[in-house]
Amino acid sequence: MQTISDLKKEISFDDFKAEILNDYRIAVTSRECSLLGRREVLTGKAKFGIFGDGKEVPQLAMAKVFQNGDFRSGYYRDQTFMMAIGEFTIEQFFSGLYANTDLKIEPMSAGRQMGGHFTTHSLDENGNWNDLTIIKNSSSDISPTAGQMPRLLGLAQASKIYRNVKGIDSTKFSIEGNEVAWGTIGNASTSEGLFFETFNAAGVLQVPMVISVWDDEYGISVHAKHQTTKENISEILKGFQRNENEKGYEIFTVNGWDYPALIDTYLRASQIARVEHVPVLIHVKELTQPQGHSTSGSHERYKPVERLNWESEHDCNIKMREWIIANNIATNEELSALENTIKKEVRDGKKASWELFLKPIKKEQKKVVSILNELSQKSSNGAFIKKIQDQLTAIHEPIVKDVLSAARKVLRYVINDDCVEKEQLVNWINSYSKEMQPKFSSHLYSESESSAINISEVKPSYDKDELVDGRIIIRDNFDYIFNKYPEALVFGEDSGNIGDVNQGLEGLQNKYGELRVADTGIREATIIGQGIGMAMRGLRPIAEIQYLDYLLYALPTISDDLATLHYRTKGRQKAPLIIRTRGHRLEGIWHSGSQLGGILNLVRGIHVLVPRNMTKAAGFYNTLLEGDEPALVVECLNGYRLKEKKPSNFGEFKTPIGQVEILKTGNDITLVSYGSTLRLVRQVAKELLEVGIDAEVIDVQSLLPFDINHDIVKSIEKTNRLLIIDEDVPGGASAFVLNEILNTQNAYQFLDSQPKTITAKAHRPAYGTDGDYFSKPSAEDIFETIYDIFHEINPMNFPKLR
Repeated sequence: MQTISDLKKEISFDDFKAEILNDYRIAVTSRECSLLGRREVLTGKAKFGIFGDGKEVPQLAMAKVFQNGDFRSGYYRDQTFMMAIGEFTIEQFFSGLYANTDLKIEPMSAGRQMGGHFTTHSLDENGNWNDLTIIKNSSSDISPTAGQMPRLLGLAQASKIYRNVKGIDSTKFSIEGNEVAWGTIGNASTSEGLFFETFNAAGVLQVPMVISVWDDEYGISVHAKHQTTKENISEILKGFQRNENEKGYEIFTVNGWDYPALIDTYLRASQIARVEHVPVLIHVKELTQPQGHSTSGSHERYKPVERLNWESEHDCNIKMREWIIANNIATNEELSALENTIKKEVRDGKKASWELFLKPIKKEQKKVVSILNELSQKSSNGAFIKKIQDQLTAIHEPIVKDVLSAARKVLRYVINDDCVEKEQLVNWINSYSKEMQPKFSSHLYSESESSAINISEVKPSYDKDELVDGRIIIRDNFDYIFNKYPEALVFGEDSGNIGDVNQGLEGLQNKYGELRVADTGIREATIIGQGIGMAMRGLRPIAEIQYLDYLLYALPTISDDLATLHYRTKGRQKAPLIIRTRGHRLEGIWHSGSQLGGILNLVRGIHVLVPRNMTKAAGFYNTLLEGDEPALVVECLNGYRLKEKKPSNFGEFKTPIGQVEILKTGNDITLVSYGSTLRLVRQVAKELLEVGIDAEVIDVQSLLPFDINHDIVKSIEKTNRLLIIDEDVPGGASAFVLNEILNTQNAYQFLDSQPKTITAKAHRPAYGTDGDYFSKPSAEDIFETIYDIFHEINPMNFPKLR
């Protein structure tokens, strides 16, 4: 069930008829899946349903011009397209609806995403790249409306890079940059800022991108008059239309029920984008949504009768059917027979998918019932066990939770029992839990041999005692990186011409060109989107966000898309993007850069690295480029002019990820910090020696992952005291660090004093040096807090300070 994508090939009239009927078969199959899928949700077999009914015919047209190597970045209405390119079957549709956790059966996400979220496999089972040039590719969908747009920009820009930058090994990724990135979005979602930001950026960059707007006049229940000026997205975007003198977009409008016009429009759009590298907008109008937005409600509640009647007459499948009959391609009777055949195929596919879902669960259900039956005869609480056994037996269509929950509840009734049957139950619970948990929790991070935590440390070497500004170390290391990795590139606000605001890229644009060291507009979300898309196509982008404070504008894209990509595809897609930014202590509400508590809780799935100086930062970049995972590197904003020894092995030294560094040994208290604040901590540690306190100072270096070797607890076992110093708000990153130390590393058992944290105040830092002093931890704050700990322990030796 796949459409023919070579529209230039000469075919006979019989072949022409067969192709049209095959397209109609795909459209009807997709519609029947939607109709039956809704029923499966309403009967309780599936949790939620959101379908592509009413959008079938334009998706057929898009599929016809979608070539091997192309990428889709769409949303949850595109099931017909996925069927038409041969990447989605009836059985896979229902397996996704039932959340089957077997990736071979449910290849979209192995049940991790709700149905309607599509993907193809860019990686093999070991995390290695497949050849993306010989398959039709779909980047993994996310639910947030317009969230797919920033990634689309990067997928398109990759083709521009591959076409214009020499020396990159494009094997498996591109054939001379001829690939098009195809985006889809609903008309209401074009109201989102991410759409406009992406649309503008693509016009500036001139990348091969085609955006299709599926327009059915509604956004859930809200009409277009509340969504879009003039109720018409292509009308208000006319200013982007290119002309003889100015670059821009090619903009088309077409009715979504007009099969031949759609094919012609998509053919023209494909040629323009593929050959000229010009972005295209296709506004597909007069579409419908026969079942409403989703299974959570009916569209009869909010659409007037006139609209409902219009939709029934202009349904794209009905219009295609009428066109087929009017052009003598098939008769009404022939189409009716085909439709009946398809209905049976969909019903059979649904039944087969449900049986595949149930079979392994029922096998485990049978095991547990047998164990409980034997256990109930041996236990003094047999009656209670028998009741749970009978309840489990009565479930004819169980889910995993039913079986495991019943088994675990029985444990409460056999706490004091000692028998073989109890041991069998415990062994089954442990074994089954161990088997099932990875099905829901694996691949948050890379599990391949190229995982960044597998890369060993290489220390910087020094041929001579030369001290230079920290920015020189960053700059010279990037020089080595761009020379060593032709596929590496960096881009961001002020990153190109002036070499970033702190001169860490000084002179590199002149050396490596404007495509590899590039300036961008002020548009943080799409800077990240560029990086995601290019990383998904084999490039090694470094996306620069000027200050950590500005990362908040990109956080939805990082959290929803980048951080979840490897997880939501169960390891079959990756985007090893490096996000470079700078933060920590400077001055003022929006230039202090310490929002790490919020960031840490939103970006699980990427590494968060907080180097204390530029040598450590450069080492992290070197490590990451040998690995295959995304990361955020937060350089110290006030460290670029501080002197550091200049290494002699640029590009080679590596800072290990997930490992702390002990900067000073001591026996009395463990001080844990990171970033710029460490300079204060180290200064205070020296001052503490004057009053008889010998502190151990530990640099966290890596917040995600955190101290994988548990070196901090080893220190606390020696010192028995802990202080965490952090410039985030109270309960921010310090709470995360404390939780890792106490609950993950179980350090509480070695503490003789209350573990404490020093943080910034709850408000954003005030401007000026005094503002910083009264907003963030000062050296005096740190000294006095530590001294007070020892005063509490031994007031005789440590009299009260104040």
